[in-house]
Amino acid sequence: MDTFVQQLINGLTIGAIYALIALGYTMVYGILRLINFAHGDIYMVGAFVGYFLAFQLGFTGPSLMGLVVVLIGSMVIAALVGMAIERFAYRPIRKYARMTTLITAIGVSLLIENLFVARLGAAPRAFPQLLQEQSYTLFGNAAISKSQILIFAVSVFLMLLLQWIIFKTRVGTAMRAVSFNLNSAKLMGINTDVIISVTFALGSALAAAGGVLTAQYNPQIDPLMGIITGLKAFVAAVLGGIGNIPGAVLGGLLIGLAETFVVGYGQNVGVPTTFRDAVAFAILILVLLFRPTGLLGSSVQEKV
Repeated sequence: MDTFVQQLINGLTIGAIYALIALGYTMVYGILRLINFAHGDIYMVGAFVGYFLAFQLGFTGPSLMGLVVVLIGSMVIAALVGMAIERFAYRPIRKYARMTTLITAIGVSLLIENLFVARLGAAPRAFPQLLQEQSYTLFGNAAISKSQILIFAVSVFLMLLLQWIIFKTRVGTAMRAVSFNLNSAKLMGINTDVIISVTFALGSALAAAGGVLTAQYNPQIDPLMGIITGLKAFVAAVLGGIGNIPGAVLGGLLIGLAETFVVGYGQNVGVPTTFRDAVAFAILILVLLFRPTGLLGSSVQEKV
């Protein structure tokens, strides 16, 4: 039982990170019907911004204040990067076919990755531990660490904050209007360009938070760390129902649990632990085959 609980904790920890990133995918898709494949790289950008902020501000050891400053600073800078990507890469081609925007998103992703590799090198870097690592025994051999508690607490807070923004503020009301019908929102006087930019900013900030939190849990960052993680988060968004915010959270947690249980119990049923990355894409294929709208998604009929 303690092994099961430990795997459950580990899975929810990873799943919370996937959920934070998946929210960015699902928000942008809900507004523009665009799969922003550069979003996983914003997660990487957030981790590196946190890395440089920590050293520039002198936070090289355990410091709660340092952690808060680095986390917020990373989110703000990543939000600005996300807004810049939207303004200069996506907005000029918004009127063209979806395939054009999709190819552009892939190009932006490759550009960010290779820029970081060219400037910083591909070797992993050790992220400073801003949280004094300590584990708390639950029962038996099951334990939860401070970094895992931090990930749970911050992720839940940010998800609730996002829900409040979307459903309780004027900006959120405008975002929902734009997602329902962009042209009608324009006729109602909504500045759709600003709302789309805000959507990118919010999604990018959440991804950056995921990057910094991951770096506290696994303090090794590199310029290519966003590729697989970003793709898994995309799978999580599709699994939950892309365009559906609660679905993105549910999908992220389920992907994290599936991945962890494959590592913990896969050998018992003949599945090697090396398949931990493959399980997410197997889930994607099954979802597309049997429930393309995802777990919480709904079918939308398009009129000709």
